[in-house]
Amino acid sequence: MKWNIYLICLLCLSSCKDFKNKKSKQVTLVTYIEETPSLDGRPIENFWNRLDWQPIDQNWIGGPFDHADFNGKYKIAWNEEGLYLLLEIVDDSLYKKSNDPLKFWWNDDCVVVYIDEDNSGGPHQFNHNAFTYHVAIDGNVADLGEDNKPNLYNDHIISAHETEDTTTHWELQIKVFPDTYHDGSNVKPVVLKENKRIGFALAYADNDQSSERENLIGSVFIPGEDKNQGWINANVFGTLKLVE
Repeated sequence: MKWNIYLICLLCLSSCKDFKNKKSKQVTLVTYIEETPSLDGRPIENFWNRLDWQPIDQNWIGGPFDHADFNGKYKIAWNEEGLYLLLEIVDDSLYKKSNDPLKFWWNDDCVVVYIDEDNSGGPHQFNHNAFTYHVAIDGNVADLGEDNKPNLYNDHIISAHETEDTTTHWELQIKVFPDTYHDGSNVKPVVLKENKRIGFALAYADNDQSSERENLIGSVFIPGEDKNQGWINANVFGTLKLVE
């Protein structure tokens, strides 16, 4: 009997440890900014210069690629109204195949933003426990909805980008919605506060004018063979911690 109780205690401690480790996974500290970016694809605001670059270098889908084909990094900041992203993407070909934003949106060149407001993890394929926003070159923002179909969430993310030669700078404002959000509802984005933790990952879909994307390159390490899990499983996200 004592051994049974001992084993149960060990299992409980192990579960708590796993939960804690998951919450702390790949933590990125995110700095508060008072000034809001102009969201024009030109990173001229002084606060961008004070922030560190984070890599987008994990090959989740596709074969090897060289530096000229793709190289990516990002900076991130926050204020009460949302998260702010600056991406610098080196890509020798920007490609958008479909004019319909709800058809094959994942095969175009696009920025993919994974958000889990309460950092709870878990499945989210056809619910809003978390979001997988595909931000297209034309500014449309697609994700799967509760109706099991693609929907546009253009009011969740505002973006702009500017390209010079093979380098594109993206600026994004991301409103963070809770898991109580339902399509067609009046649920408002949360007001962000210091010390809040948010599940987060970032990726770039790279298509060099093919029938489908060649690569999906992400910001967090995902173990195992199947690395394309973020669109259905928020457990693989990293963690943002908001600091002053």
